[in-house]
Amino acid sequence: MLRLVLPKGSLERATLELFSDADLGVNRRSDVDYKAVIDDPRIDDVRILRPQEIPLYVAEGLFDLGITGRDWIEETSSDVVSLGQLRYSKATTQPIRVVLAVADSSPVKEVSDLPSGTRVSTEYPELTRRYLKAHGVDAEVRLSHGATEAKIPDVADAVVEITETGRALRSAGLRVVATILESYTELVANPASFADDDKRHAMEQIRSLLEGTLIARTRVLVKLNVEPAALDGVIGLLPAMKSPTVSKLFGEDGFAVEAVVPKHTINTLIPNLKDLGATDIIELPIAKIVP
Repeated sequence: MLRLVLPKGSLERATLELFSDADLGVNRRSDVDYKAVIDDPRIDDVRILRPQEIPLYVAEGLFDLGITGRDWIEETSSDVVSLGQLRYSKATTQPIRVVLAVADSSPVKEVSDLPSGTRVSTEYPELTRRYLKAHGVDAEVRLSHGATEAKIPDVADAVVEITETGRALRSAGLRVVATILESYTELVANPASFADDDKRHAMEQIRSLLEGTLIARTRVLVKLNVEPAALDGVIGLLPAMKSPTVSKLFGEDGFAVEAVVPKHTINTLIPNLKDLGATDIIELPIAKIVP
């Protein structure tokens, strides 16, 4: 039913791991193969291509569904339907930022300080031209094919580059002047395919699996036993998604409690639960949470 295109390059491993965790494992003959299959009746064909090209291919109808970054959707001005953000990336769960940067020693403090004729190197020439024009800057924008941060000062006066943490820019002696765009990975669809009821239903089912997997990565299931006198204190401590499940222990004067809690709290939560009288505490991983 669906032709799917996934990103090759920096997002490739994280994307394949996400699909595997969502029980949509991507199978191919080798790590360099551009063709793949997913054993799922909703997906007929899979290609793995550069994310820069994916918005155009989806917009043109070569694929029904694809994963790419908001940065490339904006750069190519592609007419696609966004099914929502998938908050993962190669290094963090934070968005990448497309930023304007100059040498740390530059007098430029904001974008309007750039003088006429400024040389700007970037992998996003169209996005950069639109941004600079909107801020009244007459610049010479040059396409960069990589190592963009290394082109100041010999090749360029400023760069427009992506960053997750800013570490690489700082290491290159650069300073961020402005953030042009924040970009998450997105699941995008061809408009005509999305208008088809059967294809749209299949797309939304796949989206639910992917989003449910991402949510589950930030949660764990906690199960414990507690005496009646300590029950209220334990319930008050649990930061559950919804009300914790409480059931009477068979043949005993006590309760079994379980709750889904944020994973980042577990290192302090378990000792605190024990201090309140909870026993037999179990932490379990969760594969998916589908609201």
